[in-house]
Amino acid sequence: MRKPVVKTQRLDLPEDRATQLADLFRLLGDTSRLRIVAACLEQPTAVSAIAEKLDLSLSLVSHHLRLLKAARIVRAERQGKNVFYAADDEHIRRVIVDMLEHVAEQRDED
Repeated sequence: MRKPVVKTQRLDLPEDRATQLADLFRLLGDTSRLRIVAACLEQPTAVSAIAEKLDLSLSLVSHHLRLLKAARIVRAERQGKNVFYAADDEHIRRVIVDMLEHVAEQRDED
């Protein structure tokens, strides 16, 4: 059974904000980038650990992280020689978790 949609505020979406939001969704629409963000949700994670976990090259992960960082989806924290990446804020985490729940609900209903 689906949860009812709860209206919390009126959604005003002017053209410039719609463009910004569409750009964010476009970035997250790439499977590799989405998996990279998911790998950074729980704790800051080193580039090498992300690459190993997802079986991707270091250069590809670094490239995607540059794009995600520029869009403020992830943030970088330098610790010595290593750079660790984490979701930029709780909003990013909630969007990913909420959409995963949404996908799971769709499968449960089929």
